[in-house]
Amino acid sequence: MTIDRRRFLAAASGGAALVAAPSLLRAQAAATIRIGEINSYTAQPAFLKPYRQGWELALEQVNAAGGVLGRKVETLFRDDAGKPEDAVRHAGDLLNAEKVDLIAGGYLSNVGLAIADFAAQNKRLYAASEPLSDALVWSKGNRYTFRLRPSTYMQAAMLVEEAAKLKARKWALVAPNYEYGQSAVKWFKTLLKQARPDVEFVAEQYPALGRIDAGATVQALEAAKPEAIFNVTFSADLTNLVRQGNTRGLFEGRDVVSMLTGEPEYLDALGGEAPEGWIVTGYPHADLATPEHVRFRDAYMAKYKDYPRLGSVVGFDTMNSIAAALARAGSTDTEKLVAAMEGLKFPSAFGAAEYRAIDHQSTLGAFVGRTALKDGKGVMVGWRYCDGARYLPSDDVVKTLRPAG
Repeated sequence: MTIDRRRFLAAASGGAALVAAPSLLRAQAAATIRIGEINSYTAQPAFLKPYRQGWELALEQVNAAGGVLGRKVETLFRDDAGKPEDAVRHAGDLLNAEKVDLIAGGYLSNVGLAIADFAAQNKRLYAASEPLSDALVWSKGNRYTFRLRPSTYMQAAMLVEEAAKLKARKWALVAPNYEYGQSAVKWFKTLLKQARPDVEFVAEQYPALGRIDAGATVQALEAAKPEAIFNVTFSADLTNLVRQGNTRGLFEGRDVVSMLTGEPEYLDALGGEAPEGWIVTGYPHADLATPEHVRFRDAYMAKYKDYPRLGSVVGFDTMNSIAAALARAGSTDTEKLVAAMEGLKFPSAFGAAEYRAIDHQSTLGAFVGRTALKDGKGVMVGWRYCDGARYLPSDDVVKTLRPAG
């Protein structure tokens, strides 16, 4: 490891620096690599408790194998409570006071966009784990931000493949009224219209995130008499929508296509009220038997005595991708890390994935299947894995979506 001259001179003075050089070298070699992780832990615990557990499992495995660059890796966790302003404040504190080497995390899209803007302004790496908005890597993308999870565009494209096969022509849409929901609806409408020019959209409902008036929303959707529904709500909003929809018969005789609903975090909360037959993206944790996933699942269950959720995979894969980037860069220098992340192939619980150089979006995929009830709980059946690389636009299209530089 080389010493940065300015930092060295700031730590020592005059001739004393020459005396201190050997001990300073040893201290730097032994120093931990520090990652500042910011997330909405208190606002979205169903996803983010498993996420942190998956992250800590990967961190434990990395350090047990000797760390990275001969150094242990340390994570400093911060809770943004779902507030962009708190996330930015934490990012500043982590960089300036805690001297972390990079920033990671993010769950809600508006929070992730705020951290990404901070990263660009401060020229520091941000490994965004969860925020799904396409703006993060396209219209508001920047040199310093990379995203792990398949985006709203990617998941919409996966679902449209199935939606286009349905007989339904009249569609209603319901999504939370912030960046993620708006982006998901935009791409679903655009891609479905391309695949099925005959479809029309007869109603759109945008309840406030975390404050859905499910009765009124269901009533408005029913009044439009759609033949199919596209749903983007999640967490408690999803539970309330399903409960009111079941009570009022909204879903009877109608196809429902739903983003994220097949994730255990949300199916677990629904319990016996979980809908049946919905086309969803999700995670069939109990049935996925690939070698990579079995190794991950066995290690996770041995450590936590519980099965993994999708958040567990996201945390695990984000941490492992950062470790791979550090190893490839051979340094914690930001510019070297950015260069290492572009085109980086990294291990995942779902198999190998890559961060594309063109837009910094990873090719991690998602599962598409249908919901069903098994032993009083919601599960995914008839699922297939959709490789993320197949659901991304070409480089020429990305160049029209993402600012240069």
